[in-house]
Amino acid sequence: MERLQRSVIRIMFLRFNRRFKDGKEHRYWNIVENKRCAGGKVVQRQVLYLGEINDGQREAWCQLIDAFDEGSQRHRQLALFPADRQVPACAEGYGVQVRLDAMELHRPRQWGACFLACQLYEQLNLDRFWSARLPDSRKGTQWRHILQTLVCYRLIDPGSEWRLHRMWFEQSAMGDLLGADYGLVEIHALYRCLDKLLEHKTALFDHLRQRWQDLFGANFEVLLYDLTSTYFESSQPDDEDDKRRFGHSRDKRYDCVQVVIALIVTPDGFPLAYEVLPGNTADCTTLRSALQKIEAQYGKADRIWIMDRGIPTDEVLAEMRKADPPVSYLVGTPKGRLSKLEKALLKLPWQAVREGIDVKLLRQDADQEMYVLAQSHARINKERAMRRRKLKWLWARLKQIAAMENLSREELLMKLGAARAKARAAWRLIDVEVAEKDATFTFALSRDKLRKTRRREGRYLLRTNLCDEDPAKLWKFYIQLVEIEAAFKNLKDDLQLRPIYHQLEHRIEAHIFVAFIAYCLHVTLRAKLKPLAPGLTPRAVLDKLAAIQMLDVHFPTTDGRKLILSRYTELNADQKLLVKCLKRFYSCPGAPAPLNECLTS
Repeated sequence: MERLQRSVIRIMFLRFNRRFKDGKEHRYWNIVENKRCAGGKVVQRQVLYLGEINDGQREAWCQLIDAFDEGSQRHRQLALFPADRQVPACAEGYGVQVRLDAMELHRPRQWGACFLACQLYEQLNLDRFWSARLPDSRKGTQWRHILQTLVCYRLIDPGSEWRLHRMWFEQSAMGDLLGADYGLVEIHALYRCLDKLLEHKTALFDHLRQRWQDLFGANFEVLLYDLTSTYFESSQPDDEDDKRRFGHSRDKRYDCVQVVIALIVTPDGFPLAYEVLPGNTADCTTLRSALQKIEAQYGKADRIWIMDRGIPTDEVLAEMRKADPPVSYLVGTPKGRLSKLEKALLKLPWQAVREGIDVKLLRQDADQEMYVLAQSHARINKERAMRRRKLKWLWARLKQIAAMENLSREELLMKLGAARAKARAAWRLIDVEVAEKDATFTFALSRDKLRKTRRREGRYLLRTNLCDEDPAKLWKFYIQLVEIEAAFKNLKDDLQLRPIYHQLEHRIEAHIFVAFIAYCLHVTLRAKLKPLAPGLTPRAVLDKLAAIQMLDVHFPTTDGRKLILSRYTELNADQKLLVKCLKRFYSCPGAPAPLNECLTS
């Protein structure tokens, strides 16, 4: 029976969705594809989300899509001599007769994301950095390749070392890319590799700082500093010097011991350094040591430190002002300080620094400081909408509880406590009085508290010693703190830093160190994607390329041998589009056939 082949045409194009926000139209772009379904119905499938892109970026994507659609798909034909035909004279000496009917496909494994991760690793010159510091053992253990496997695993499909040893390595092409076998992930070798890393942490910070500068022209004059915590599925250790302690949990896991992580990044998200601290460390006690470590490692310089409220103390800020040269800072302040300065600020006029942003400047000449009260109209509307929604729900819930009959006093208190836990901010605006003996209560809106809350919604009080700086620039500096929040989110969610299952303290810190290196690869990929489209995320690219499989094709020969060829699945339209965009990564010697064919087609 003849095999019938049907020609399938895939058409991709740009489509945008409109959204009106703050009186402006925003366009969010996607690459979509028409697919014909049963009954002749045509549906659109989203290929890639690009976000808001400018005209130049849109034109570049259009040209790329047009070039892709117009180009013919070329396939490299592999001619094999079947067993029922003689080898021609021109191939005598190297021709092989194979039994095509007995062809077998073996060991499919994920290749695309592994290849991309290794390219990112080499972009940062981490292979050279670690080859000098992790030489092979006398037994031939390749520590640098074990570390590279741990880092790529953490970036692509994070999990435990046991899962890497038991399952993931065999299902990935890391062994093929590194020229290693299964012995690379022997479970004890994975743990022993962690024991060798921490002594090189400071040297790695220096190396990465130089690479950020070389690759992206990173600037380190402005530094963002913040802290987070990560928890363990274990009990508190008996050793008093162990860093696993109970403390304020950002993960809302007060039942677990934790450690605190202090991180320093640039406004572009490039990490400069981090430190692991005991889980019960107070935020306000960490800044002095962070300043000293950065100064000791990189020398004195004119830096601007940006922090959220709760981190600096008045004593440390005074030390920063008196330093030689003075250390500049811009910090948020607790709401209690706004109450102290409210009378003085009320007398001052608002100054528009940009559309939708107004500031008031209050100079403190005695301390060589300036307070900046900033208000964002968009933030005011957002916070008021959130407050109204919570207050409306709480008011309706209190009415429901008040109408309930046959409630005991204990049941009433439990229901009120549950309502309070669900809407704490709104609860502060309502005066609730419970009868001393009866299961009854009264509630009323506190208008004084509501007026005070309305005055503070969407407003932030900043404190700085940059008295001569443009207020608009100060506001721009402060909102860049979202970068460090994004770093914590990626570490915890995308790279699955938490929970940690290690028992030894130095391996706990090594686990965090590996996650930090994986985050550096993540940041590098994000920086490469940013000029293409702001909505294109590293995770989306990794997931798309992870579908590219590598497999072994087995051909039995007529003389009893077996011909084994390593081949790759054909790139689909989505993957070819991504590879064309990222061709700078792949234009290197040794790139496999699927990528080379895509780049040259």
